[in-house]
Amino acid sequence: MANQKISEGDYAILYLDVRRTYMVKVEAGKTFHTHKGYLELDELVGKEFGATVQSSLGIAFTLLKPVLTDYIMKSSRKTQITYPKDTALIVMFSGIGAGSRVVEAGTGTGALTTALAHYVKPDGKVYSCEIREEFQKVAEKNLKRAGLLEFVELKNRDVTAGIEERDVDAVVLDLATPWLVAPHAYEALKPAGIIVSFSPTIDQVVKMTEALRELNFICVETVECLMRAMQVERGKTRPHTLMTGHTGYITCARKALRLERA
Repeated sequence: MANQKISEGDYAILYLDVRRTYMVKVEAGKTFHTHKGYLELDELVGKEFGATVQSSLGIAFTLLKPVLTDYIMKSSRKTQITYPKDTALIVMFSGIGAGSRVVEAGTGTGALTTALAHYVKPDGKVYSCEIREEFQKVAEKNLKRAGLLEFVELKNRDVTAGIEERDVDAVVLDLATPWLVAPHAYEALKPAGIIVSFSPTIDQVVKMTEALRELNFICVETVECLMRAMQVERGKTRPHTLMTGHTGYITCARKALRLERA
């Protein structure tokens, strides 16, 4: 595969060190200012990802191609986003892939939506529901920046009142009262379809689990994902003092058909 060169309109990561990275859109006539000097962005056109450039103060920045995590963590935010550690499990538990149809609620500012859209492309679709229009506008901007908007249908809808789609592969919930959506999710899912719910409190998990079991969902399971980064240096390697601890619980289940009685 040929090395990728930067074109005007591309996004690039300016890497200074592990704590300081900046995502910029390469546009003619634009200047990016940092405390380490400025860079003329049109001078990045034609350079290869992986190359090093110098700021006006002679400080080296490495040019990196943004990956999915960058688009999520550096998105515009008006709500708390789903962390990549949780997003990864949600995607894996949902069983989605290219061509999958997924109902999501709520959209928030589109962090989890971005990940879902990335995995269902090029033939799948995410139907993402959100009752706050101001959040949807931010989500639309973030999805467009990630190049994933065409794989998402943003819907201004309260899913506690119902889900319009049918025979979907997965329903993914990140909202305060997921148990109110569980009956609608059962009707929307295809047989053996998967529901995944992210909740910050254990009380929400208990209510959701009870609702899922009453509705004839099976394989009901809840996990919590904790991730601890390491400080690696010869003779001094140890866990970082600070870590992202509890963010939420992930509950998943699969739709079983109800027994038909003669």
